[in-house]
Amino acid sequence: MRVSRFCFVVYLQLLFLFVDLFINSFGELFRTADVVLLVLYIIQDLCIIFAIIVVFLVFFNTYIFQAGLVSLLIRKFKTTIFISVLYLALSVGLHVWTMTLKWGAPQAFIWNEAFQALFVFQRVGAVLYYYFYKRTALRLGDPRFYKDSQWLRQEFARTH
Repeated sequence: MRVSRFCFVVYLQLLFLFVDLFINSFGELFRTADVVLLVLYIIQDLCIIFAIIVVFLVFFNTYIFQAGLVSLLIRKFKTTIFISVLYLALSVGLHVWTMTLKWGAPQAFIWNEAFQALFVFQRVGAVLYYYFYKRTALRLGDPRFYKDSQWLRQEFARTH
């Protein structure tokens, strides 16, 4: 992948992470306006979905994928894929539950034990998601993924 195109993709991925981090950090400040909070949650969930889509688009652009070695890519990045999907599920669950409990009563105290546990799991998942997603975005810039090389042949031999 050319450097200019790779930089654009990385900046786009970092933008998605920043939007997600911003809404995680400051979303509760908008709890008094139900519609605004709903829109923020929708934007956050869409950013997570788009971030996952961008990673898979970068996967499709690699020589490894084009050579038919999809299992190698999945094996190398399975933690990121798993954590991204898990984080998306935790975020959607938290957002749906928050809006269900707060809609029409924005000042209501909803911090029961189950909700608090989901909140904590979602935030811990966010930290893991930010770390692994950023690491994957930067690792996919390695030229080894975009051309035939001795490393790729050794990996192929290892899998077969």
